[in-house]
Parts: sequence; structure tokens; C-alpha cells
Amino acid sequence: MSASVATPGAPGEFPGMSPPIGRWATVLAGGLIGLGALLAYHNSFSVPFVFDDKWAILENPTIRHLWDIRQVLMPPAAGGVGGRPVVNLSLAINYALGGTAVAGYHAFNLAIHFLAALTLFGLVRRTLRRTGAQESGDGITAPGLCPPLFSLRVPDATLLAFLIALLWAVHPLLTESVTCVVQRNEVLMGLFYLLTLYCTVRSAGAARPAGWHALAITACLAGMASKEVMVSAPLMALLYDRTFVAGSFRAAWQRRKALYLGLVSTWLVLGGLMVTSRHRGGTVGFGLGVSPWDYAVTQCRAIVLYLKLAVWPHPLVLDYGTGLVQHAAEVLPQAVLLMTLAGGTVIGLRRWPAWGFAGAWFFGILAPSSSVVPLASQTMAEHRMYLPLVAVVAVAVLGGARLAGRVSIVVLLAMAVGLGWVTVRRNAVYHDELSLWRDTVAAYPDSARSRTNLGNTLLAAGRLPEALVQYEAALRIQPYTPEAHINLSNAFARLGRPAEAVEHGEAALRLEPDSADAQVNVGNALVQLGRIDEAISHYEAALRIQPDAADIQVDLGAALLKAGRTADALRRYEAAVRLKPADADAHFTLGNLYAETNRIREAIAEYQQVVRLDPAHFMARNNLGNALMIVGQVDDAIAAYTAALQLQPDNAMVRENLRDAQALRQSTGPSR
Repeated sequence: MSASVATPGAPGEFPGMSPPIGRWATVLAGGLIGLGALLAYHNSFSVPFVFDDKWAILENPTIRHLWDIRQVLMPPAAGGVGGRPVVNLSLAINYALGGTAVAGYHAFNLAIHFLAALTLFGLVRRTLRRTGAQESGDGITAPGLCPPLFSLRVPDATLLAFLIALLWAVHPLLTESVTCVVQRNEVLMGLFYLLTLYCTVRSAGAARPAGWHALAITACLAGMASKEVMVSAPLMALLYDRTFVAGSFRAAWQRRKALYLGLVSTWLVLGGLMVTSRHRGGTVGFGLGVSPWDYAVTQCRAIVLYLKLAVWPHPLVLDYGTGLVQHAAEVLPQAVLLMTLAGGTVIGLRRWPAWGFAGAWFFGILAPSSSVVPLASQTMAEHRMYLPLVAVVAVAVLGGARLAGRVSIVVLLAMAVGLGWVTVRRNAVYHDELSLWRDTVAAYPDSARSRTNLGNTLLAAGRLPEALVQYEAALRIQPYTPEAHINLSNAFARLGRPAEAVEHGEAALRLEPDSADAQVNVGNALVQLGRIDEAISHYEAALRIQPDAADIQVDLGAALLKAGRTADALRRYEAAVRLKPADADAHFTLGNLYAETNRIREAIAEYQQVVRLDPAHFMARNNLGNALMIVGQVDDAIAAYTAALQLQPDNAMVRENLRDAQALRQSTGPSR
């Protein structure tokens, strides 16, 4: 099927538009897309690390040394970076450039997002030029496979591609993907996915396609090492070729067989990464306590919610938790809608391939995370719409332009401004962790994990009663999870209610006997109850589970001191400072124990280490002075006491110690 398009100078066209002006229009469109993205995310650069950012950055030892590339490319399974070495490498680059300063990480995320939007612009522009304005011997026609979306000249294709890329770049549904640093995996994967298709398209019209083939395969490989959703990219590239270029699968395969074999070979890399990361730390796959049926039923609710948020992005939720739909009847209307859309996609691919491709893009990219393979750690997540949103935006823009013509351009530009403003407002919520989790719980109160995170934030702020309310709510939502009991145990202990702390700690241990956190919480509560020997047994059990945990060594050492077992306590504190050399408090206690056991030289070394780690540690300076006096280093003791007095000028004890030291020096002369 073909259709003629308007000739130059026709009404509604851009008369006299020359190729150089067309190139300038392309450059201007790219600049405006970048400006729009920057304005939408200008207030994201100071957003603190939230949610999994802390695991992926602050507690990720593999990003500390960029030069150790082998370690960088073997990230831990937890924290959103497991099996994603390209993401971990990018975080290591950020860390090398600016440590844990948040601005650099957000700038990197936004830069990747901008590049993805530019790539989308280029891909859509070339697609519209191919489907809407091709020259043949009979004039300007569209390919026979897919009827023209529009009767447009090249400048119109540039304009429509610009609108699609701009609306996508500023859409608030993508805020989680761009603003949460760890969701860089989604943004990087999106960039490489789009680059794979773009390079495939460029290869189709190239005199020497081998270079573009190599770039497409490289992009696909990098995407596989960024996020597992990239698995559908080779198939989507082939479908694009069939729909917009070759006209059939057979023709696409015959013309570019080497390309598609190369793209498919990247699946081997993805499989290897999934195996080595133990399927992302045991959060993805079967046999994790979530049946494929329950997960698929839940995705009916999730996908329809994503579509609703694409049209009306409110309320947005950082974390939907791990909840599942209990009965299929609850989501029957959503299931019917999705089956209708899926059926329409199949029919569209046969009769109206260009429109059918949009549906295939949406469902195909969502399929790895939103079908039957359970992602036990998150059953719904807005960041999964990063690339699928392209299809929704494209259909809206192209459909609106077809129905309303150029009037739609004004409407779409106004929508871009409105969506960008909503994104700015959404980023403002991320600036305070407490407000972020309050917003999350208010929007989606049925997430036990969100309530737990809100409780943790309140607990850190010292607002214990409010934290307790959130932990109890989390327990009501998920009564059989050890984490809820562990948090309640900790909160009750800090509230001075140790009996209840023990009760919940023991409940956690019944659900998860190998929980070191639960063992420690029970031990802490038993110390408060004066049941020291029982507490010691729980700390020892925790150490058997986590033998390299310095904090547990400290807790056990403190309990042993209360039990009068000084020698055993000393060994625990020695182990603690070996495991955590930067723990000033552990060094201080160890110094005190050395002093009590008359190991003064070792005590001096520990106090000096405390002063190096924490120059404002008043008692370390005072105790250092006392130890130096014992070994006859009076001048050094006077210096230590003087430094202590600078921290607390009115402290009578230190003044007396200083006077005694000065009197001794006057009577004996300077020490050597």
C-alpha cells in the first residue's frame, strides 16, 4: 500500500525548507531536549542516597578502587548491582571522581538519560522519515508493508520525533529511574537498548554496514551487562527490521543474518552473569516462595497501573513492596483490558505493523520483569516503565497529530511543560528521606517494606514511638516475616521495654534461626534485663553466623565485661579493632582494658589511635595523659591534658590532672 504525500509548498508544510535548515532544526531539537531534561531534573543534584542507593554505593566495597578492574566487574549480589558489571563500573568511576558526593552521581544519571533521549529522537526521526516520506519512481510514497502514519515532509518528522523524545525525557513516571542513583541500571540499559536499534537502522542504509553491525552488537552486549531486561533487544531489533525496513522476517534475516547472530550471542553473556550473581542474590526466579501464577496475576494490576500513570502520573510511589494479589477475581477487569491490548497488538502486527510495533515494544520490554518469572524483591516498580513508556508517548503524539494536525503541537508542548513541572515537584519530595517515605506510605499504605523504611528513618531521628507504630503496621501487613519482628525488637529495646524486645526477637528466630540481627537484638534486650549469661550465648550464636562482624564482637565484649570476664572481653575488643580499624569507640574501650590489666604501652597506643580517628574525643585525651604519667612521660601527659582542656575548659578532673603533672615536672625537671 502506498500513498502520496504533500509536495513542497503545500498547505501546512514548511515551504522552501532546504537541507541545511533541516540539519539546523535537528540540532535545535536535540538542544531543546537537553534543556528540557535539565530543567525537569535541575533540583535532583542534591538528593541524598535513598533506598538501595545505600547498598550500591555507601556499602559497596567493589567500587572503592577503580584500578582494581577485576573487583569492579564482580559486584556483590545485593544492592541492585549484582550481575550488572557495567553499572558497577560506572559507580566506580563516580566514586573515583568525587567519592560519595551525591551531585556527581545524579549528573551522571541525567547525562545518560539525555543521551537516551537523543538516541530515541534519532531513532523515531528516521522511522518517521521511512514510513512517511520515501521517494520512489512514482513519487514520494510510504513502504508497502505499513501504511503512512502521516503525509509529512522531513521537517515534520523531525518535529514529531522531537515531541516524542521531549515528552518522554521530562515525564514524571521516569523520576525514580533518573533520580534514584541505583536505578542507573534501568537508564543505562535503556540507552544501550535504543542504541542497538539505532545502529541496526543505520546499518540498513549503509554502504558498508559492518561498522554499524559491530556497534549494535557492542551496545547490546553492554546492555546485557547493565540489566536483564535487555534480553528482548535482539528480538525487538529483528521485529523493527521486519516492520520498517525489510518487509518480512525472511528478508531481514537474509540481509542481516550476521548482525542477528551477533545480537543473539550476547544472551550467553547475560546467562553467565545471572548464574554468577546467583540470580541476583536469590531475588529473581522460581522457588523463592512466589508462584508464577500469583506473580502473573499481580502483574495484571501492575501493568494497568503503569498505563494509568503514563497518562496521569499521580500518585507516584517509590516502593510498592512485595505484596501479591491473593485472588485472580480481584484483577479480572485489568486482565480483560490487557488481553484486549495484547490481541490488538497481534492483529496490528499483521494489518497495521507500525502501530502493532508500538504494542510489541510495550509488552516485549515489560515481559522479562512483568510476566510469570517472579521478582520476589519487588512485585511492582515504576522504574520498569523507563523504556515501555516510549510506546505510550509515541502513540499519543502520533495519534494526536493525525487527529488534530498542527493544533496538537501546541497542546503537546503545553503537556511537556506541565509534565516537566510535575517532575520538578516530584524531585523535591526526594530531598528529605523522612518526607519521601511518608509520601510513599501515604500513597501506598499496603507496602510493609515502605512502612519498615519509614520506621527506620523515624528510629534514626530518635522518634521511637512513631517508629513503633510503623513497625507494628508492617507486621500486620506481613505477619510472617522475620524483619518486622527484628525491627520491633530493636525499637522496644531502645524504648526501654526489654521484655517485649525479647519476645519479638525470639519470634524472629523462630521464623529465621540464622538471623544474626535477631540474635543480637535478643542479646541486647537480655542485657537490659540483667540476664548476662543468656545474652552472651546469643551474641556467640550471632558470631557463628557472622564471624567477621566487628559490631557483634563489641557487643559480646561489653557483655563479657559485665560478667566480670575481662580477659575474654579484651580478646573480643582486639578482634573488633582488627575487623573495623576505624571504630574509635572500640579502640577506646580496648585502651581502657589494657590500662586495667597493666599493659600501659598498649593502652597508650590505643588512646593515640582514638585521638587520630576522633580528635574531639575528650576522655581519650585524658586517659592518654593518665597512661603517659604512669610511664613517666610527663611532658607528653601535660600536652594530652592541655588538649583535653581545650575541648572542655571547665572540667575540674582534667584541671587537677594537669596541675599534678605540672607540679611533678617542676619537682623532677623535664621528662625525656
